[in-house]
Amino acid sequence: MNKTILIIRHEFKRMVTRKLFIILTLAFPLLGLLAIGLSQVFSNISRPATEEKAFGYIDEAGGFGSFTEQEGVSLIPFDTQDSATQALIRGEITEYFVIPEDYLTTGVVFRYTLARELEIPDRTQRVINDFLVSNLLKEKITPQIINRVKAPMQLVTTRLTPTGEIATEQGGPEAFVVPYFFSLLLMLSIFFSAGYLLEGLSEEKENRIMEILLSSVSPTQLLAGKVLGLGASGLIQILVWLVSAPLLLRIASATIGGLISSLQIPTSLVILGVVYFVLGYLLFAILLAGAGAISPTVREGQQLSTIFTLVAASPFWFLPFIIENPGHTIVKAFTVFPLTAPVTVMARLGLADIALWELSLSIALLAVSVAGGLLVIAKVFRIYLLMYGKRPGLGEVIRSLKNA
Repeated sequence: MNKTILIIRHEFKRMVTRKLFIILTLAFPLLGLLAIGLSQVFSNISRPATEEKAFGYIDEAGGFGSFTEQEGVSLIPFDTQDSATQALIRGEITEYFVIPEDYLTTGVVFRYTLARELEIPDRTQRVINDFLVSNLLKEKITPQIINRVKAPMQLVTTRLTPTGEIATEQGGPEAFVVPYFFSLLLMLSIFFSAGYLLEGLSEEKENRIMEILLSSVSPTQLLAGKVLGLGASGLIQILVWLVSAPLLLRIASATIGGLISSLQIPTSLVILGVVYFVLGYLLFAILLAGAGAISPTVREGQQLSTIFTLVAASPFWFLPFIIENPGHTIVKAFTVFPLTAPVTVMARLGLADIALWELSLSIALLAVSVAGGLLVIAKVFRIYLLMYGKRPGLGEVIRSLKNA
């Protein structure tokens, strides 16, 4: 036990003193503060007053002479297209449009501009559309109805609990942003910590340092010490992010506002974030340790670890499907499958309620996978840690485990 604790301390100290670890740990809060500061600076920069835009128009159909102020844009009538073109060239108007005689039949409106555009700006379309609608409906209905025709509704949705009360978490894009962002951070931290375990084992094996280590400690003590030491450093990293996130959101909501002011970090996200980091890290650390044990070089170990990385990141490939179908059977399978559970659960927290049985089964399977993986990889350690040469195939590894 004492030797295991020594290894834990050594790996923890070596990890937390790495420059890359310090940079990644502090990058999230520091970049957050930098983004808030830059947004505040840019918002305070004095900008020249924006000149009111002026559109020209030629009314060949007749009856479009009112409502010439739309969204801060003045619409100026012209008698001919030539006079409108000259005004456009002189810069008196930014563009003009022609309402032809057969407009009521065809609905076609011709627009002219000097600007080179990929598509018609949304504001321009709204201005012309509102101008046409207002004039078509004038003297037929009240101004209030005209406004309601242009903007028929502002839909407000309220989520209720199964008991009929107003739910505390209402969902929406702001509810998805934080869990999704933390799913990215969670995966980054897991693979950063587990990746160093793989790299360290492969380097020690390739440089023959492993032979010296195993003369003093058992393979099981070495595995446990490295996994727990690097895991403790990764947990510190996650806790720094979780603690700094509410502070950053509070500062951002006070200075920037908008969507950010509605972002919240649920308590369930913090608790599950820690739980899935611990279990997810232990699982991937054990798997990558096995990859490092059977790989004769660092490069081969990293190539083998790509398989686990791709599987773990696979929920991101199906993210549009997960967003549209959070309760689908495939999404539930991702939730309970140990390799994809950490990322999927974090992403689903912002989309819909996850059934208690799903979370319980997911955590239980992760825990069982960690325990089972530890037993298997401990045997792999004893068999292959001091073996060099060609990397054994899967069949050979299975046969060796059966005979162990």
